[in-house]
Amino acid sequence: MAVAIITGGDSGIGRATAVKLAQRGFDIGFSWFEDDDGARDTAREVEAQGRRAEMREADFSDVRRAASVVGELADALGGVDALVNNAGTGTSTPFLEMELDDWQHVLDVDLTAPFLASQEAARRMIDAGVRGRIVNVTSVHEHVPLQGAAPYVAAKHGLGGLTKTTALELAQHGITVNAVAPGEIATPMTGNEDVDPATIERPGIPARRPGSAHEIAAAIAFLASDESSYVTGESLVVDGGMLLMAAMANQPAQ
Repeated sequence: MAVAIITGGDSGIGRATAVKLAQRGFDIGFSWFEDDDGARDTAREVEAQGRRAEMREADFSDVRRAASVVGELADALGGVDALVNNAGTGTSTPFLEMELDDWQHVLDVDLTAPFLASQEAARRMIDAGVRGRIVNVTSVHEHVPLQGAAPYVAAKHGLGGLTKTTALELAQHGITVNAVAPGEIATPMTGNEDVDPATIERPGIPARRPGSAHEIAAAIAFLASDESSYVTGESLVVDGGMLLMAAMANQPAQ
């Protein structure tokens, strides 16, 4: 039976991914932090698809917890076929006001924890002879900067680079590693949880709206599937065309 482990599965993209992969036949293990009710809701939604759900609390500011929680969930479910590094955090502090502790916290959660989780999952995949899948949830800010978010942008750029390097090294074992880079998504992180994205006007995005967590989950599910077996080291941008707007920035008004 296929097993997927998802970090940060208690809401937003993590929950949508857990449900989507359960619909695809995966038993689901996921980590959660602070939102016990949200975690239980995710578990119930997974079980409603007829799949097993295991959850473990994990604060990835203790970076070593990332590897241990993957190990715990894999042991509970009998292995790991796919890992989705989704848990993340950020700041809105200007560069000149950034404290070292805040910088380090974001890099620990957004970059070092996925490194350790991926290492643990990959070792288990190789030992079991599994041609597995690792999917890192980055951001459009893996590719372009965001003012006031220096550690977040640095971490997401770093996670994009880690995706490419691990894809190169793990290809010989039949393991693919890819990233999904969301644009603005209606989730708790953007303050639009449980809001229909179609009701939110975004003139700066060609699609004219934010995306939904389910749209990101669909992209992750593709990269976690057999259909993506010849895709590795890639960053799939899912942003409604947001990054394309850079081409319009200096055009004169019509």
